[in-house]
Amino acid sequence: MNQQIQEKLAVLPDQPGCYLMKDKNDTIIYVGKSKVLKNRVRSYFRGAHDGKTQRLVQEIVDFEYIVTTSEIEALILEMNLIKKYDPKYNVLLKDDKTYPYLKITAEKQPRLIVTRKIKKDKGKYFGPYPNVLAARETKKLLDRLYPLRKCNTMPDRVCLYYHMHQCLGPCEYPVSQETNQNIVQNITSFLNGGHKEIKKDLKKKMYQASEDLDFERAKELRDQIEHIESVMEQQKMTLNDQVDRDVFGYAYDKGWMCVQVFFVRQGKLIERDIALFPFFDDPEETFLSYIGRFYLHQNHPYPKQVLVPVATNIDLLEGVLDTKVHIPMRGRKKELVELAMKNAEIALDEKFALIEQDEERTIKAVEKLGEKLHIETPGRIEAFDNSNIQGTDPVSAMVVFIDGKPYKKEYRKYKIRNVKGPDDYETMREVIRRRYSRVLKEGAPLPDLILVDGAKGQMSAAMDVLENELGLDIPLCGLAKDDKHKTSELLYGEPPEIVELDRKSQVFYLIQRIQDEVHRFAITFHRQLRGKGAIQSELDEIQGVGQKRRRLLLRHFKSVQEIRNASPEDITKLGIPLPVAKTILEQLNQKQEKEPAEE
Repeated sequence: MNQQIQEKLAVLPDQPGCYLMKDKNDTIIYVGKSKVLKNRVRSYFRGAHDGKTQRLVQEIVDFEYIVTTSEIEALILEMNLIKKYDPKYNVLLKDDKTYPYLKITAEKQPRLIVTRKIKKDKGKYFGPYPNVLAARETKKLLDRLYPLRKCNTMPDRVCLYYHMHQCLGPCEYPVSQETNQNIVQNITSFLNGGHKEIKKDLKKKMYQASEDLDFERAKELRDQIEHIESVMEQQKMTLNDQVDRDVFGYAYDKGWMCVQVFFVRQGKLIERDIALFPFFDDPEETFLSYIGRFYLHQNHPYPKQVLVPVATNIDLLEGVLDTKVHIPMRGRKKELVELAMKNAEIALDEKFALIEQDEERTIKAVEKLGEKLHIETPGRIEAFDNSNIQGTDPVSAMVVFIDGKPYKKEYRKYKIRNVKGPDDYETMREVIRRRYSRVLKEGAPLPDLILVDGAKGQMSAAMDVLENELGLDIPLCGLAKDDKHKTSELLYGEPPEIVELDRKSQVFYLIQRIQDEVHRFAITFHRQLRGKGAIQSELDEIQGVGQKRRRLLLRHFKSVQEIRNASPEDITKLGIPLPVAKTILEQLNQKQEKEPAEE
């Protein structure tokens, strides 16, 4: 613990508020809240912690805090700060999964659509549905029963839906507001539990059609009844009061928490949401924060009631949420909460092995890599690879791995500007210079470890730029490949030496994944450039040859080599002046003489 942290810990207030933990780059890596800031923040730096909490604490070099007047204010502030800074250790609710809803639009000629976004647009929303297939099946059923318009924009004539009796054809025939309103009311009644009455009515019509010997109509009505039963009556877990509820349960163990949410709509349990994540605070407070962000950040619509387990601070939740929060003490509602708790425990047990496996492949592999190199844990690794074919369109690529996982948002591509020919060492110098000059200029975070695809030569070129030109002291390794272009050796040190790694270890697999990823990224970029005109690049450099003449030459001669073999007179037949034709041949032949022969 550094001196600055010790001094700040000594003056922490015993009031509610939020705290923001920072790393060596002054980046906020964790945001938390507490009823008593002094006790909570000090607890991070005292006593023993589990592995993941210890990793968090090791990265903290500074913190700041914001005092609030109440715990409710602290909860709201915490949610806003997490949304603003997106700290890497606040992994809650990073999944942006949303559920599908059925919507009756508020247009003059309304439509029934499936949507994942809820807006304040006067439309009627129903759901959520377990998945988009369930929502579409329900819509398909309603389309058969109620003929609202289907098209996004009004066509000039009636479409197939009109002839199938699934649309009233408002594009060609007048449809009154009263007619539309009756259809909307029928759909609303159907989705709010009135489908049973509709099914009874359809059965009467089916029997009547059968008595009238209209068997085709009877069969159509029978199919509709069966479809209603398959779509609307699969759910058997029901409450009789038809109230929309969200039922929360949670379980925690070894620093991990699982929260399960049961969605009860019109009294029926239709779907659940599962979240599994590490936590660093008091479990009850973490659970409260989760519920707050569940509604305020993910925009889940509020039900009529939220059910939560015993010992949940419902006063605090009701101060944040715009709905009623209840702790059921008996009956079916209590059973639903207990069922959510039980499911959370089961999911936590089932996922633990997978989580530990993932940690072994990522975070723990990074830690062991740091131990092998005798450096601090390299949480941020940047890797480089060059790609060219005999000097044509030389490019380089960089990938970023954070805590052993690819962070694609910060991948970078480089077109090499100043290197002529296939000079891998100078290419590496250029890209390292460009990358870290910009990082220094913009004050962006520096990596904890740099990996370059190559051996001693590439390492020496990169290190020369880092140390002698930019004054940076960053650990750097080389990644050597075997004759099958697979990861063979990890080189480190001055002079570079082979780092002994077990080829079946997670550390070796991590290095292999990084090298494969940066190679894939570089090759993909190079192919994109070649696809845009690598064959034409030699003509682009010739004065007097623009886009039109370049196309003309390649269309006639098919390749640059065919142009080299042509005479000036052959080129002038295309309408190109003789001086330009001679310049083309002269420069193409000069370029060929300079290129190294293939081995």
